[in-house]
Amino acid sequence: MSRLRWRVLVAFLATSVPLRILDAQQRQPPADTSQSALFNGRDVIRAVGFTGLTIAMFPIDRSIARRLTNERSKANRFLNGASKGVEIIADPGSIIIGSSLYLFGRFANHPDIEDLGWHGTEAVLFGGGMAWAIKGLAGRARPFVTGDTTAHDFKFGGGFGNADRQSFPSGHTTAAFAAASAVTSEAERMWPHHFWLVAPVMYGGASLVGVSRMYHDKHWASDVALGAGVGTLAGRIAVKLR
Repeated sequence: MSRLRWRVLVAFLATSVPLRILDAQQRQPPADTSQSALFNGRDVIRAVGFTGLTIAMFPIDRSIARRLTNERSKANRFLNGASKGVEIIADPGSIIIGSSLYLFGRFANHPDIEDLGWHGTEAVLFGGGMAWAIKGLAGRARPFVTGDTTAHDFKFGGGFGNADRQSFPSGHTTAAFAAASAVTSEAERMWPHHFWLVAPVMYGGASLVGVSRMYHDKHWASDVALGAGVGTLAGRIAVKLR
């Protein structure tokens, strides 16, 4: 799966980046500069909220892990199949879907679809980069490594080069929320009358990705909370950098 993800990523960058640069050169800069600020009051509130949620999850990380990974839950075939499916949709699916939308919009002359695909993919890449850096610095052991017994096993810098210490935050959750944030931000602009439907579907699906990562014993609840926060902010930043 990791090899497939990198192949898709390289193909997308090689195809779309030159086109995007050319397109940026041809377009006139917009007169409206209201979106120039990367952070506003709402973004600060979101950041504080996700930070608080992450901290609140620390004391109950072990309890949640044990409930989601008990024998009865693992024996449920539906949960097993569904959890694997949503993870694939998040990674590498978010890159595949985003790049496909961008290329379709580009060559079919649908600028809105082009922007949707570009910003969604850009958000996933940006969020993934931030998550990778935090993972490496935090060096938190994954739940299955400690048998769900020690949720506070951090080692500064221990996550670089050691996949077993790349738990904090969840990369899949970051990708899912980055895509959801970018898509809902674009939907609010392009299809305001359907925003009420797009937002619950996108964020609901992203939340299922986070639950599936805990179900597979790959992440603690606080990993998922932080991943959701990083992804949400990455998506909003990607759209504002249009």
